[in-house]
Amino acid sequence: MNTEIVFIVEQDPDGGFTAHAVGSSIFTQGDTPEQLRENVRDAVRCHFPDEGTRPKVIRLHHVRDELIAA
Repeated sequence: MNTEIVFIVEQDPDGGFTAHAVGSSIFTQGDTPEQLRENVRDAVRCHFPDEGTRPKVIRLHHVRDELIAA
């Protein structure tokens, strides 16, 4: 049983945020950080319906691209 699941979070160019789990086929999105967190929790509950096998910790890893002029 995994005790932790990690999501990569990125800002969507069209607005809001997207998140995908590392090592699992879980994808979700949200318009605000709060909505994204709730949608991630719901997605994990749906993907792991049995509470005994569900990860106990959800880690959100935020990735931000930054361009600078050379």
